[in-house]
Amino acid sequence: MAEDFNVKLEEAKYYTPEASCREQSWVGDYNQAYREFLADPDGFWDCVAKELEWFQPWDRVKEWNYPYARWFLNGKLNITHNCLDRHVYNQRRNKVAIMWRGETEEEERILTYRQLFQAVCRFANGLKRLGVGKGDRVCIYMPVVPEQIVAMLACARIGAIHTVVFGGFGVSALNQRITGTDAKVVVTADVTYRRGKAIPLKNIVEEAVVNAPSVERIVILRRDDDKPVELHPEMEVDYYDLMEGVERECPAEPMDAEDPLFILYTSGTTGSPKGIVHTCGGYMVGTYYTTRHVFDVKDNDIYWCTADPGWITGHSYGVYGPLLNGATCLIAEATPDYPDPGTYWDLIEEYGVTIFYTAPTAIRMFMRVGEEWPDRYNLSSLRILGSVGEPLNPEAFEWFYRTIGKDRCPIVDTWWQTETGMHMVTTMIGEPMRPGFAGKPIPGVVADVVDMAGNPCPPGTGGLLVVREPWPSMMRTIWNDDERYCKYWNTVPGCYTAADLAVKDKDGYIMVIGRSDDLIVVAGHNIGTAEVESALVSHEAVAEAAVIGKPDALKGNTIKAFVILRNGQKPGEKLRNDLVYHVRMTLGPIAIPSEIDFVDSLPKTRSGKIMRRVLKAQELGMDPGDISTLEE
Repeated sequence: MAEDFNVKLEEAKYYTPEASCREQSWVGDYNQAYREFLADPDGFWDCVAKELEWFQPWDRVKEWNYPYARWFLNGKLNITHNCLDRHVYNQRRNKVAIMWRGETEEEERILTYRQLFQAVCRFANGLKRLGVGKGDRVCIYMPVVPEQIVAMLACARIGAIHTVVFGGFGVSALNQRITGTDAKVVVTADVTYRRGKAIPLKNIVEEAVVNAPSVERIVILRRDDDKPVELHPEMEVDYYDLMEGVERECPAEPMDAEDPLFILYTSGTTGSPKGIVHTCGGYMVGTYYTTRHVFDVKDNDIYWCTADPGWITGHSYGVYGPLLNGATCLIAEATPDYPDPGTYWDLIEEYGVTIFYTAPTAIRMFMRVGEEWPDRYNLSSLRILGSVGEPLNPEAFEWFYRTIGKDRCPIVDTWWQTETGMHMVTTMIGEPMRPGFAGKPIPGVVADVVDMAGNPCPPGTGGLLVVREPWPSMMRTIWNDDERYCKYWNTVPGCYTAADLAVKDKDGYIMVIGRSDDLIVVAGHNIGTAEVESALVSHEAVAEAAVIGKPDALKGNTIKAFVILRNGQKPGEKLRNDLVYHVRMTLGPIAIPSEIDFVDSLPKTRSGKIMRRVLKAQELGMDPGDISTLEE
């Protein structure tokens, strides 16, 4: 497949927005910044960290005992001091921190930094009332409402470790995360709203804590005034009753830089979900730095990351990163196509969003319904677009760039993971963009594409995407499973292995072509699933696609594709043949699917990633493994 890649790399285009970006702080400075980082990595991160406020400075920037790193040794801080106090006691005290929109226009709330500070302090004092202190675990299972963010920050304020669970998970997944962390308190709501319907959460929590002996109290935000839920006083307490009579200020607990900040579970391809542990100091520095420089956040920006805080994107770029930079954030309990496919564009126009960060799955859904919806709205406020969660295929890039960005907004297609905590690879603003390529390692990160021995792959040759040096926001371990953490560093000698396949061009741009566990070997040729899927999606009739490998006695594997068509397209044998021919012409005969099924939906995680192993398990009659992150 190397030759196929070389053809694609040579034909790929570079894009630079028509609008001048010369006011951007990083334009023309990427190469210089990267050289400065390589010349003195510790000095680079030392300078970044000094832009934030610490209760006690660090003795050393980094201690690296492979595969374990410690950052900002003996430094003392509290991340909420930098998210809140630092702004409240300067000119940002009355600046809007959070704008929240529910499913209807009537549901709106706005919190300034001063108001958010007071809400966090009051809820932190309420948690103290319940006996929660430094090191205790608190499980947060809530809708996308301001109280969810308040609960997260309140935990961090007093040194409690939060574990946020997406509000769409069921009893088993929630119980697994509560018992896995021995959570002392669960914070939830009576209902969440989705597509106009109230979905009960309290009942799920009550079932999930039956076999969770560590739970002492449940805090419940009551939202449904029409059907107020009854609380059981021996265990349950109202969210706002908990804050009655408490002080409006709560001192920020001094935390060591290496103290745990949160545990966030992510699903693996096999086995139980992994509780990724992030720490206070390094995570703060990494998310502050990347939000500031990757998104070029300015004081007058309106920033919208569409990810739920139940995922790492919501943690890093929906809550902590923007607040560390004093940004104004839009959050919304909204579904992109409810009540119609114009919902997101309506919100962008109404609130004047300038930075919009979303997932390729959503972009492809918008493509499927057509340009007529975004064309109804004024999107001229936008200046930066971002993509996260999976590779942004070239067709989706082009549509996003032209239809939403009007050929003037840079797109930052970000590659990173729950485990990395922050952006690792992207195209910095001002650098030429290349559709299909995430970009280059950001200053501060040493990423490469290598073979199994750790040798760099030549341009155009697929390999494993790795990180060669530690970075501040790297996970420190997996909760109660350090052996599982070490596997990340043992696949390729001396490197963190992301389990992603990638290819690099002659200019150093990196294209992620699929997961290494999604690799399909056909007649001795290694074919990445994302490569075939991108070829299918490049056909005008296709909205989304997923491919799997099926065992074959002759070839080892054959390729089967599952295809969702765009509106107005009809499935049939002729279209099936057209798609096979299209893949043949795009990638070559070795990559053509032997079977194509036309489907209405694909199994996805709540964050939008296609779960190909579920498709494969269904096809082969196998156990799909952990499906706790599967969207129903």
